[in-house]
Amino acid sequence: MTDDKYRQLDAHRLDPKAAPYTTDQGIRIGETDNSLRAGERGPTLMEDFHFREKLTHFDHERIPERVVHARGSGAYGRFQVYESLAEYTTAEFLCDPTLETSVFVRFSTVAGSRGSADTVRDVRGFATKFYTRQGNFDLVGNNIPVFFIQDGIKFPDFVHAVKPEPQNEMPQASSAHDTLWDFVGLQPEITHMIMWLMSDRALPRSFRMMQGFGVHTFRLVNAEGRSTFVKFHWKPKLGVHSLVWDETQKIAGMDPDFNRRDLWESIEAGDFPEYELGLQLIAEEDEAAFDFDLLDPTKIIPEERVPVRPVGRMVLDRNPDNFFAETEQVAFCVGNLVPGIDVTDDPLLQARMFSYLDTQLIRLGGPNFTQLPVNRPVVEARNDHRDGYHQSVIPQGKASYHPNTLSGGCPALSNGLAYTHYPEHVEGVKTRTRSDSFSDHYGQATLFWNSMADWEKRHIVSAFRFELGKVTYPHIREKVVENLNHVDHDMAVQVAEGIGVEPPAKEVVENHGRSSPALSQDRQPTAGADTRKVAILAADGVHGAEVDVIKDALRAVGAKCDVLGPREGELTGADGDSVHVDHALPTVASVLYDAVLVPGGPFSVRTLSEDGQAVHFVTEAYKHCKAVGALGEGVRLLDTAHVGVWRAGSREGTVSDQGVVTHLGPVSDEFVEAFVAAVAVHRHWGRDPDPVPA
Repeated sequence: MTDDKYRQLDAHRLDPKAAPYTTDQGIRIGETDNSLRAGERGPTLMEDFHFREKLTHFDHERIPERVVHARGSGAYGRFQVYESLAEYTTAEFLCDPTLETSVFVRFSTVAGSRGSADTVRDVRGFATKFYTRQGNFDLVGNNIPVFFIQDGIKFPDFVHAVKPEPQNEMPQASSAHDTLWDFVGLQPEITHMIMWLMSDRALPRSFRMMQGFGVHTFRLVNAEGRSTFVKFHWKPKLGVHSLVWDETQKIAGMDPDFNRRDLWESIEAGDFPEYELGLQLIAEEDEAAFDFDLLDPTKIIPEERVPVRPVGRMVLDRNPDNFFAETEQVAFCVGNLVPGIDVTDDPLLQARMFSYLDTQLIRLGGPNFTQLPVNRPVVEARNDHRDGYHQSVIPQGKASYHPNTLSGGCPALSNGLAYTHYPEHVEGVKTRTRSDSFSDHYGQATLFWNSMADWEKRHIVSAFRFELGKVTYPHIREKVVENLNHVDHDMAVQVAEGIGVEPPAKEVVENHGRSSPALSQDRQPTAGADTRKVAILAADGVHGAEVDVIKDALRAVGAKCDVLGPREGELTGADGDSVHVDHALPTVASVLYDAVLVPGGPFSVRTLSEDGQAVHFVTEAYKHCKAVGALGEGVRLLDTAHVGVWRAGSREGTVSDQGVVTHLGPVSDEFVEAFVAAVAVHRHWGRDPDPVPA
């Protein structure tokens, strides 16, 4: 290649320090944190060419997978409202308790590519498409009730920061790197969301055990035209449960499809995931009754202030027939609304109204993506749209415009059943400023911290230490600690001490002391042992009858049992009976199970005690605070695995202490009951091995 050609390539290497910020047309820009709106709290204006260019370019910068939420898993199901909500909305699927509405739900991670692992620390998408008789309604939310930014014009900046760094495309599906934390340190509005991201909410045990939120404040509008503000909540029947950080990293190696496999296998087995839809309803006249702005997507409404009203039930009962055709091609758009549901002037929601449709145009190859089976409404779509890529409908007639006489004026405009936007009064000066009501960036982050149990706080501090420990620039670490000192001084000090940063000398503001117990996973219902996966460790010589009794008892309460042995095939029990092995120990790990149990049988236990994988299995399950059970000679394996601190098992009868259940004799009803109760708790944080030095 000649020098001239090299110079031509170099001319396209952009130095960000060489020129001021401009549009793609070279127009200098002095503000890129706020979209142009009508008044400080008004709707975003379509004439904002910088906003549209920035979002359009961002929407189109990845092909063919989604820019965000690329890694996903989906399922079909049904939704039914408990009682009519006609007092609040004209949305038919929320007003007719006899009506069963089909749904498609897509769960996803945000940052990683399609090939990334399921168990990374990340926000999870929770998007629901309702196929209603009034058209499709898409509730496109997350498993965390707030978001990183307040104005959608900042979304490209946030995603660019959290994605792999552009010079080397590393790290994949991880927020533990320089660019993300540089952005965090410079954007205080992100602080509340970062607290959630560093919590165990970012490590869900399964899609079946995580909450979903609409994030934004929406409107419900009734037949009289009265508006009520609403926040949407999904609450899982099985309770809200998480993995632990050490576990997630190992699962990513053992089974990167851990969450999608769990969803698929649960539906195939008939253990259909269930969620309850709940609403927080706020009268229009109470909009200003809070110490935060309802239009601010970085804020929650504490449930103690406005309780979540249960209104309906969703069951996911059918897996897709083809991943690409359905889960990959499903297209969600927040602008897919039905009569009785409307948006607000939340500047992030306003941006999403534009961005989602724009994204689908490039990702799915043109404007006819709505004709794909997974996106098609159950009502017939009639309009004057024509042609374009992948047109699969054959329009008939001469006229493709409105009004017309050649097609009898058809399709005709609808009567009173048509969608009507809420006639909100809007006025204001065109401005790129943000309302002062959006200015408190730390108060709810402190509320979240105050609401956590001690073990949750330890995990949050450990998460900050891990993430910031991957940051190579000291000034970025220092800036984040400075921000955390606005949340809670003690937390900031603990984080600083773990990452080599000088701890802040004093608190910036005094902790306000308020909390919201509903935010803590420690206060969520456990919902029993249903669908929990229990590993039963066995070898030749195991008491086979004991294994059968345990399996029957656990299955009776909905738990899943796998017998794990040194090899596949059949074991010979102590009485000469045959015990089937579901998986060989070398092919599995404790991180893939919720609990472990060791039956009796001296020869079996001796073999397991000499097997490093079996010993490690028990040690790791104990370390991760899972239920551990042992019968008869099986207690010896607990000693070998250094769970010997629980020598209460040397006493006669069943002993249960912080999730370790032992019984020296043969299996009994008392033991089964105690072990099932320990499994139902999910984790026993009293033995949490993740202390943070004071």
